[in-house]
Amino acid sequence: MARGFVYLFAVLDWASRRVLAWRLSNTLTTDFCLEAVRDALAHSGTPEIFNTDQGCQFTSQEFTGLLTHHGIQISMDGKGCWRDNVFVERLWKSIKYEEVYLHAYETVGAAHQGLARYLTFYNQTRPHQALDGQTPDQVSSDHLTTGLTAA
Repeated sequence: MARGFVYLFAVLDWASRRVLAWRLSNTLTTDFCLEAVRDALAHSGTPEIFNTDQGCQFTSQEFTGLLTHHGIQISMDGKGCWRDNVFVERLWKSIKYEEVYLHAYETVGAAHQGLARYLTFYNQTRPHQALDGQTPDQVSSDHLTTGLTAA
């Protein structure tokens, strides 16, 4: 932002690189992270494993309790081990260089609008080299179709 900071939390599907849910906050608290996780669970189902770094919002009883309540295994990155979470680190780089650094948002509302537009583009339109030129939505859709066909 032109002045100040906002914090972005995203739930990312590792297989498709699809952003399942995201939230912004002007404070680094647990509540906005919990909102995004609940949204992802409601719309995308329950994963076997959930990976985060070791931030206080992710090690809180509220956050870990939500995951364990749903029977989700918790995986936390080692201190200084960015490679443990390379997919989301790559997402942050894309967001920064393809959206945030190009727009010095004046307000939290403007940041929210810009990120909403970008993340829709990211999921639906932006081809990914690691996905053989497909978009996250295409890979996610293909995976669901294959899973339904195989069942």
